[in-house]
Amino acid sequence: MDATEFFTKMKGQGRSPLKVVPRNAIIGGIGGFFAIGVLAMLTNWTSNLWIMAPFGASCVLAFGLWEAPLSQPRNIIGGHFISTFVGLALLHLFGQSMWVMATGVGLAIAMMMLTKTTHPPAGADPLVVIAAGSGWSFLLMPVLVGSVIIVLAALLINNLDHGRRYPTFWW
Repeated sequence: MDATEFFTKMKGQGRSPLKVVPRNAIIGGIGGFFAIGVLAMLTNWTSNLWIMAPFGASCVLAFGLWEAPLSQPRNIIGGHFISTFVGLALLHLFGQSMWVMATGVGLAIAMMMLTKTTHPPAGADPLVVIAAGSGWSFLLMPVLVGSVIIVLAALLINNLDHGRRYPTFWW
């Protein structure tokens, strides 16, 4: 491949295929509000932190792109679990450093792809746990429980609308 062909590929083709459907935007906003609201209330009611930044991005997928393969329960729960596990393992084996963070993200991507649990927001999980110096309990709470709550909220909110069906697959 020559340089011209390489750079020509970066131009893209056509326009965005995304459609603006106000009803879907409203449902997506309500879903994100509900899911993060539940996690915020749990944080206020207990002494535990139930929210992490990647959960906001998970809500975008679960409520805005609910039919996408990367938005399905297997991907939301499995992706967050696997990526956080990778980050915690590397943190506890090698400590906190930029190279550990870079390795964590790369390895998390590879592991999610190999296990068919790719979920883009979960790619940030190793950064979260390594930067914070998290303990192993972070894997259960907020990660596992929080991702299950997001999926439960997506099941409830998405299926209230007759035009939506969530999930498209579990396994």
